[in-house]
Amino acid sequence: MPPPMTAAVTVSTATRKTTPSCSIPSLFLIFILVSVLSLSLFLLFSDTSPSFQNPQSTIQASSNTLKVYLADLPRSLNYGLLDQYWSSSVPDSRISSDPDHPLIQKRKSSKFPPYPENPLIKQYSAEYWITGDLMTPENLRTQSFAKRVLDVNQADVVFVPFFATLSAEMELGRGKGTFRKKDGNEDYKRQKDVIEFVKSSEAWKRSGGRDHVFVLTDPVAMWHVRSEIAPAILLVVDFGGWYRLDSKSSNGNSSDRIQHTQVSLLKDVIVPYTHLLPRLDLSENKKRHTLLYFKGAKHRHRGGIVREKLWDLLFNEPGVIMEEGFPNASGREQSIRGMRTSEFCLHPSGDTPTSCRLFDAIQSLCIPVIVSDNIELPFEGMVDYSEFSVFVAVDDALKPSWLVDHLKRISEKQRNEFRQKMAKVQPIFVYDNGHPGSVGPVPPDGAVNHIWKKVHQKLPMIKEAIVREKRKPAGVSIPLRCHCT
Repeated sequence: MPPPMTAAVTVSTATRKTTPSCSIPSLFLIFILVSVLSLSLFLLFSDTSPSFQNPQSTIQASSNTLKVYLADLPRSLNYGLLDQYWSSSVPDSRISSDPDHPLIQKRKSSKFPPYPENPLIKQYSAEYWITGDLMTPENLRTQSFAKRVLDVNQADVVFVPFFATLSAEMELGRGKGTFRKKDGNEDYKRQKDVIEFVKSSEAWKRSGGRDHVFVLTDPVAMWHVRSEIAPAILLVVDFGGWYRLDSKSSNGNSSDRIQHTQVSLLKDVIVPYTHLLPRLDLSENKKRHTLLYFKGAKHRHRGGIVREKLWDLLFNEPGVIMEEGFPNASGREQSIRGMRTSEFCLHPSGDTPTSCRLFDAIQSLCIPVIVSDNIELPFEGMVDYSEFSVFVAVDDALKPSWLVDHLKRISEKQRNEFRQKMAKVQPIFVYDNGHPGSVGPVPPDGAVNHIWKKVHQKLPMIKEAIVREKRKPAGVSIPLRCHCT
């Protein structure tokens, strides 16, 4: 390579008066070193990485952190709710077999109680794991993207540790009679306590709540006070529950317009449901004999009408299994077996555009078939779902035989590639850090860190909104605007 050789000669000439001349072996050594350095630089800057980034390297590559202040809510609004759950002798009225409550009497009190295994509640447990990360002693939080600060003036965001979903689900477990009412509704009382607490703080008054973070993984969480927390950063599993609420209150206007009480991709974060089925490693994957699998309730309301139509179309199709049920104590093994022995897992809309079924499929290496035109997915921009999922328009899926024929045309090679990509993203959708009570170091490539990183991406828009609000003359309101995607 002439250029490196020339450089070597130039150096030796410039230093001839103060150092001995380079010998032939020395020049050869310099040539070898320069060649190795050139090759290293080429490999470093050339685009040789795969299209899907390692999630752990994605987090560690950033020198930024998210500075989070933990609002000092009373314990009764978070871990105290778990104390109340475990001390209750009344099982959830919506599920025939609650696997938790037989163990109630054996459990000892704990500062950080375990979260229920009841699948109706566990699927929404993000609030538990995110709070647990912030409750972990700082010397053990070296892998967390969020840095907890004790001075609210130093914080990027204020995290409100209200277990809103657990609160709502406990009320629903008593029966639906009181949930939409205010009288006799314990969940409503807790919602009002949270609102009074945060709105009385200087941090809320300073930003109008725009830098506060709430976890609302159940579509009915914080149902009665949604308009009051609408400016905040909301961590939601999708926009389905909010979308329906505002379309009903839009006075006949188009429901496509984003109203002020709805979520927006500009400020809010889509987070994953907690998966209910265990992870299957790629090395353990075996031959799959079923083409398409679905387990769930056939009859749903709202967007779930699509599910009913798909069920009727697919029920008698060869190679397709459609099972009624939920992965509770009795149906869990059936769900594991069904997802691990099927090439594809159907993911239609239910009450909302998405469900925990998608993340169970990913952990089972069952290629998701997503039939939901309005779906929003967690960590987009970090994860390319098209690399391991099949997206189908609702209109196409409802054509007789169309979906089955479409899936059969996907080659075995492409299916294997989907599964290989899926295996890489499995950790991203895992909340559990393996520590009792959720308090302990989080996995650097797990769901909690990716949520913090997504919140960090929203900061410029949040800060802009705060400044815009401050400069408004008194009595002037900002008109409603479309935050469409």
